[in-house]
Amino acid sequence: MPKNSFLKSYSFSIILIVSILIGSAIGLALKDKAAALKPLGDIFLNLLFTIVVPLVFFSISSTVAKMTDMKRLGKIIGWMAVIFVVTGIIAAVIMIVGVKMYPPTQGLQMAFDQPVHIDKISIGDQVVRTLTVPDFMDLFSKKNMFALIVFSFMIGLATSAVGASAKPFGQFLVAGNEVMTKAIQYVMLYAPVGLGAYFAYLVGVFGPQLFGSYLRAMALYYPLSLAYFFIVFSFYAWLAAGQKGIKTFWVNILPPALTAWGTGSGLATLPVNLEAAKKIGIPEDVREVVVNIGASVHSDGSSLAAVMKMALLFGIFGIPFSGAGTLVSVVAVALLCGTVISGIPSGGILGEILIITVFGFPIEAMPIITMLGTLVDPPATMVNVVGDNASAMLVSRVMNGKKWLSQT
Repeated sequence: MPKNSFLKSYSFSIILIVSILIGSAIGLALKDKAAALKPLGDIFLNLLFTIVVPLVFFSISSTVAKMTDMKRLGKIIGWMAVIFVVTGIIAAVIMIVGVKMYPPTQGLQMAFDQPVHIDKISIGDQVVRTLTVPDFMDLFSKKNMFALIVFSFMIGLATSAVGASAKPFGQFLVAGNEVMTKAIQYVMLYAPVGLGAYFAYLVGVFGPQLFGSYLRAMALYYPLSLAYFFIVFSFYAWLAAGQKGIKTFWVNILPPALTAWGTGSGLATLPVNLEAAKKIGIPEDVREVVVNIGASVHSDGSSLAAVMKMALLFGIFGIPFSGAGTLVSVVAVALLCGTVISGIPSGGILGEILIITVFGFPIEAMPIITMLGTLVDPPATMVNVVGDNASAMLVSRVMNGKKWLSQT
């Protein structure tokens, strides 16, 4: 790759990396005083959260409204579900191998003094809360993203079904999507400042925790999640489009990856991830469906973290982390945590409750895995976000053939 081409492709990623390094250095120097820089990072995070709701609505509804081939839409959703499940299982199995080779419990200090409050909600009520909201205005909250996705699909399908008389409304949806895309570009101009400030805050305030009693668990999760990020996602990109797929993937994926690491929020990173998917060349109907839905219901990083949490509790309470039945259950729970439960409001807490109840751990174990989840959140979020893009590439391969990338 020529030097000028390299700089053109990676210039923004390089700027983000430099800003993050500078922010981290400032955090190390200022320590707790770095909390004063948090508002600069919060501005960036709030801008992303503000734009994510209209972005999801316009991107999904406009894409579905333009589709005349409902059979293709069904195939996209079907293959997306298959790929989400398969990649989630792969992530869980990889972490099982990791905790077998390097058990994370050594040196862990138990802490049962944090109170845990759990609201008992029936499965039926939880399904209702996940798929719908009682008031139209509730759709405009990022807390109800899955309900918004369902509503956006419905509006898109209705627009397509009405036909010619709904053409002006369909044009409005398309225009809205273009406006939101341009707005994302404006927000990203502030990304170097926002991410730099956020990393200064994270390193300065929470850095000491990295060397506490959870060091051994993190010493496994961070390298393994990074290996998953570089190796497994490169493999997925190769499966999707060969060497060209790998090159195109890595040229465009660093901005959403770094944004996810810095903000710790998959939803906040969704606008950046959609922009990356567009630059990669993923077909519009595939990226708008897979990446948007994946932000709520597909989390390979959460599957990795769920296995780590289970291994941690098994070791603490002296339960053998072995046996076909146990390991199958571990994979199943990890898959639920990384797919179905990740789309439910407060899904992280529900996943931890699921782990405790399925294996019969005392409720006092909740703070242990809650703290671990907090400490591994940056790489977990990064893997979650990038996994959506990698999955969209695989869906593109199935839907458009092996030369799909050359057709864009």
